[in-house]
Amino acid sequence: MADMVAEWGKGLIGRHGYSDVGAVVGATYPEQAERIREKHPGMFILIPGYGAQGGSAEGILPNFDSKGRGGIVNNSRAILTAYRSERYAGKDFADAARAAALDMQRDILDTFAAKGISY
Repeated sequence: MADMVAEWGKGLIGRHGYSDVGAVVGATYPEQAERIREKHPGMFILIPGYGAQGGSAEGILPNFDSKGRGGIVNNSRAILTAYRSERYAGKDFADAARAAALDMQRDILDTFAAKGISY
């Protein structure tokens, strides 16, 4: 499938080297992401599955290039339902969602930094 996506987007490469046509690679499949990124360095990747579905910051790393580019992480469920979590107990919906989003950002950026990825 990644080969097909690359083919569809080969004439649509933007100024930063990424195609306007991208793929979806789950955060729980880092081995597949690594193979796809290696073979298709200009493919933009949507990365669902971080958080509630079991994907981790470490697991999403293969989706990005050495500068931390080329992907966007989706984490809808863990953010939308954060107010139900013990971790955010006592917070209303908006405050819990904000805290969960900031925690996700911190987790990902700390993991990038630990691996020497500058963003």
